[in-house]
Amino acid sequence: MIRETPAVECRDLVYAFGDVRAVNEISFRVEPGAVFGLLGPNGAGKTTTIRMLTTLLRPVSGTAEVFGLDTHRNRMRVRRMLGYVPQQLSIDGQLTGYENVWLFTRLYDVPRRDRRSRAVAALAEMGLADVSDRLAGTYSGGMIRRLELAQALVNRPRLLVLDEPTIGLDPVARRSVWRRVEQLRAETGMTVLLTTHYMEEADALCDRVALMHHGRIRAMGAPSELKDQLGPDASLDDVFEALTGEDDEDQGRMRDVRTTRRTIGRVG
Repeated sequence: MIRETPAVECRDLVYAFGDVRAVNEISFRVEPGAVFGLLGPNGAGKTTTIRMLTTLLRPVSGTAEVFGLDTHRNRMRVRRMLGYVPQQLSIDGQLTGYENVWLFTRLYDVPRRDRRSRAVAALAEMGLADVSDRLAGTYSGGMIRRLELAQALVNRPRLLVLDEPTIGLDPVARRSVWRRVEQLRAETGMTVLLTTHYMEEADALCDRVALMHHGRIRAMGAPSELKDQLGPDASLDDVFEALTGEDDEDQGRMRDVRTTRRTIGRVG
């Protein structure tokens, strides 16, 4: 039986900032159609890993592949298969929702004849059709994140990469974002790779997760498998603490991130 090409495969991936290895020989595989989560505190190496997978950084050593294509040697081909929502806001508050998404049809090199229909469809998929002619600067935080998802979906990606997609959002807005993503995945078979600080979110959404700490993967598997190793009442927070409990500073950052980081709000 021929094994299907993985959506993502990293082998001994390394990236360094000077003498500091932000990503230290990590390996993992994501099957097509799956939701895979990279979890860990600030500084664990999650975003650096994402940037290598999205062709923004070149690995020091090791390989990263998307649907069998090396992310360094085949950057443009890889980018055509990606939808990417970074941590930082990527919308222009002085443009309408439609104009923001239409600009991404050009960035993704969508054929001219399809640009309007793709933008309209992406906005509808994210539940923003009724507000598409409003300035994005008037959108709520949850609407902004859905607008960014619409931008990432205009090229109909095979792999959707989400870096902290719901940080700073209230619980209602977070659920709204994930309902849309789950609906699209069910309809299209799209693969989703995400980073998050919210362990309960990863527990509910991810087929498999990798727990990162100081640039290394400390554990990997289905959330249920990792929790079962600690006992019937364990949570993913408990799993992470068991793996990194010697580092109180990082644990404090994990606990405090929900209230101390506010990267998404109203744009104005």
